[in-house]
Formats: sequence, C-alpha cells, structure tokens
Amino acid sequence: MVIVLTSEKPLSNEAVQINALFNAGLQILHLRKPTFTIDGYRSLLDLIETRYHNRIMLHQFPELTQEYGLRGIHLQEQARINLEDALEVTVQVYKNKGFSVTSSFHAIEEIKSCKTDFEYVLLSPVFGSISKKGYEGKGFDVTHLDEVVIGMGGINEATLQKTYELGFKGVGILGGVWNTEDPVTSFVQINEVNNRIVKDIH
Repeated sequence: MVIVLTSEKPLSNEAVQINALFNAGLQILHLRKPTFTIDGYRSLLDLIETRYHNRIMLHQFPELTQEYGLRGIHLQEQARINLEDALEVTVQVYKNKGFSVTSSFHAIEEIKSCKTDFEYVLLSPVFGSISKKGYEGKGFDVTHLDEVVIGMGGINEATLQKTYELGFKGVGILGGVWNTEDPVTSFVQINEVNNRIVKDIH
C-alpha cells in the first residue's frame, strides 16, 4: 500500500497534481494542511474530482468527511491523546457512519498500549526524513506487531525494500513525492517498485 500525504504548504496547481496522482493509481491521499481554515480545505476539495473523494483521509475538520463523502478521518498524535477516554467512542461513531479512522504514532510502545482498533496506523520516522531536515530515522522493526503499520519518514524507491523487511504493511510518502521536480512521475516510479516488492512478498 502506498499512501501520499499532501505537502503542509499550499502548492501551485496542487489540485491538478492530486487529480493526476489519483489518475496514476494512488489509492489513499492524506489531506493535511495545518495552516488552512475549513474554507481553505473546502476550496481545495472543490477542485479535486468528486470521484476521488472516497480516497481522501482528512487530518482536520472531520465534519467535512460527511459533507464531501470522504474516506475518513486521521487522528494526529496530539488529537488522539487529547481525546483521552472519549477516543474509543469517537472512533466508533465514525466507523458506524462508514468512515475509516487511522492515527499517527512515533513509538512502537504507544501502538502496543493503544487499545483502539484503527484501520491502520502511521509510524515515523523510519528513516531520515526527506521533508524535515534533521529528523533522524529510528529504523523501527514492527515484524512482531499485529496492527497494520504504515512506515513513514525517508521513504523513496531506495528505502522501500528495507521498509517491508522491517515488517511494515505499506508506506506513507511526503517528501519522496513533493520534494521532487515531478511529483506525479516520482509517485509512479515508487508505486511500480512497491508493487513489485509486494508481489514478491506474496
């Protein structure tokens, strides 16, 4: 599984590139714009083809999941922690409405101690980050975990094989796509390598 996270910054022609990524085979996009208001999110979603809305996971303004018929919500680490005892109920409410719920983690122990059943969790940084300088990788080994763990941080064609060897069930890409000259071509190349590796595993 290859997941792409949007750049935190607004990009020119971003919706055009997002549509092109979906057209090129992207299954899941995490829409994450920390500086955007709810209307900023709406403006971007309005430019993404409606047929792709059910492949989008939202990091903020969860009410938009219903409004746009999105795939679901992603609870970032702090949001998950802030929910405390309400976490289980909150997740169940969204699941009951047919939405997917995922979350972010930065330590294996936290995944183990969290009893909530997410569709998948993002764990980072596996390798030195491409988008955040000085963000050193931790080389997490998740082969012993039952959860569906997606590896993030420093993921590109060169690190894909190692990510799967460490037990990850998929990869999340940010800098490996957006910090390149041609994000769509970069995604296609990564996706092709990923598909070959997954085929060899199975």
